[in-house]
Amino acid sequence: MSDDRLIVALDVPNALEGLALANRLGDIMSFYKIGLGMLTGGGLALANELKDEHGKRIFLDMKLFDIGATVEAAVRGLAQFDLDFLTVHGDPHVVRAAREGAAGKDLKILAVTILTSLDRADLDAAQIKDGDIPELVTERAARAFEAGAHGVIASPQEAALIRALPEAEGRLIVTPGVRPQGAVLGDQKRVMTPAEAIANGADHVVVGRPIHNSPNPAEAAKAILAEFNSPQAASPNK
Repeated sequence: MSDDRLIVALDVPNALEGLALANRLGDIMSFYKIGLGMLTGGGLALANELKDEHGKRIFLDMKLFDIGATVEAAVRGLAQFDLDFLTVHGDPHVVRAAREGAAGKDLKILAVTILTSLDRADLDAAQIKDGDIPELVTERAARAFEAGAHGVIASPQEAALIRALPEAEGRLIVTPGVRPQGAVLGDQKRVMTPAEAIANGADHVVVGRPIHNSPNPAEAAKAILAEFNSPQAASPNK
């Protein structure tokens, strides 16, 4: 039986390759992320096919950001597809608009705190206010929860701090930037292993390249699932 704490990122060029990967993983996996990079490669069609014909859960990672009326309209349109998770940027006005757009649907709005590919030097270059990244992420998470986010996207390095927030009770923490021991980091800078992410309070972890670049994606996914049930994944927060 699959464990939906693991979300496989279908970060491949198009829907045909995404479907081929999902077919290779079969019943091992029940939850997939489709991101902005596949939007012009049939991403929405793939989301619908995996949901309607294969019974999979779908996380649409669009990281929407715009004025409130535009975000609300975009989310209302996407909510028609009966998807499970949708990301928006964690600014309170964006989160509130997204919740309005998803009203009456089961779609969960997840707020992006600070991208896991960024470090303090990147934030300085973008003229983001001073402060350690964990502090900024925790503050953005609290404000997103107050605005109505069902959950947040954050590095596993900040998951424990977010889980400790009073506002985080009953909310989701989804962590990208997860790499099995020995995996290539790629463009990720704030990373942990799957077991560490779960131990820190993550509800779901997102893994892409270590699975789809593996000669045997199914075995790579199974190894990560095994980590979830290891002693290292035990958490006082659960």
